[in-house]
Amino acid sequence: MTAPVAGARAAALTPPSDARAIGTMERIPKWLNLVPMVLQWCWLGLRHGSLTLPSAANPRITAGGLVGDTKSEYFAGMGPHARARVASYALLRVDGADVLAAALSALRAASLAFPVVAKPDLGWCGFGVRRIDDALDLADYLARYPRGETLMLQRYLDQPGEAGLFYVRHPDQPRGRLLGILLRHYPQVIGDGVRSVAQLVAADPRLQRAVQHPHEHQCRYDPDEVPASGDSVRLSLIGSTRVGGRYEDGSASATEELTAAVEAIARDMPQFHIGRFDVRYRSLAELRAGRFTIMEVNGAGSEAVHAWDPKYSVAQVYRMVFAKQRELFALSAAMRARGHRPIGMLALARHHLRQQRLIRRYPPSN
Repeated sequence: MTAPVAGARAAALTPPSDARAIGTMERIPKWLNLVPMVLQWCWLGLRHGSLTLPSAANPRITAGGLVGDTKSEYFAGMGPHARARVASYALLRVDGADVLAAALSALRAASLAFPVVAKPDLGWCGFGVRRIDDALDLADYLARYPRGETLMLQRYLDQPGEAGLFYVRHPDQPRGRLLGILLRHYPQVIGDGVRSVAQLVAADPRLQRAVQHPHEHQCRYDPDEVPASGDSVRLSLIGSTRVGGRYEDGSASATEELTAAVEAIARDMPQFHIGRFDVRYRSLAELRAGRFTIMEVNGAGSEAVHAWDPKYSVAQVYRMVFAKQRELFALSAAMRARGHRPIGMLALARHHLRQQRLIRRYPPSN
């Protein structure tokens, strides 16, 4: 076990009383709940004459952001306004005899200090994302990281809130819109002054996921600690449902100010039409006012994960997901009409297989 996450006891954003609830979609095996989405994707592909058509949605991003895209390529394509909203970072190719010295030099050059977040440049779903508190942590992470691959060292953001802002703009439209807002709730326990963290986790079916798959995820807490009544203990840096996090649909927070802020950033990214901005924020009031910091950007492959709010039925989830896929294909068809060609199936498969191979080699997240 590593040290607890700094700031884990800050209760700025308290999850609602149904935080333990697991939605029906989360109970269905991942491969099974993908079947209707794949069937609709195939139908849309046949209708539009290309199964890979969405790779034309964002022409300056690898495969449009479907798969194989790196975090840094989104940042590299940003203008000064959008770049100013991104948490500062350094890139490092893990190679050579003294990679730790190279990493420390990269941190100094980017004016970064510990703690930082290490993450694969080519990543997915939080795999390999780890908070790094000092040079020893960094050395351990680098020793486990695949040689010849690039990682990102990014400023650790202590804002308590995390959201995914799903943006879409049809090329014929003067302005885009927010298709959905995902609010991520990190896995955490609330102390009762009697039970240990391990006992509290064992009593919560959602949080039991936080202790599964130790080769993929290392828990950042002391299992024997007995937190005081009302104290919260955060169990993970990442908020993915695969480690016990919970997704909430925050689309009601799509104010004019927030939409305008996202629009200005997206317009400072040439030919960016659809994707999700993963951001951190201090409070919902600040998020609604358009004040946030970007952690990363995802493209056409971004899932409509706000639909995974436990309050939604299976039918409601698929209704939202199907609507997103229809929008993606329609937008991509318009981009193809402007001369942007989708990539081929073999190229898409190569991107996918490489990404999956790397995910299995990344260090555990925390």
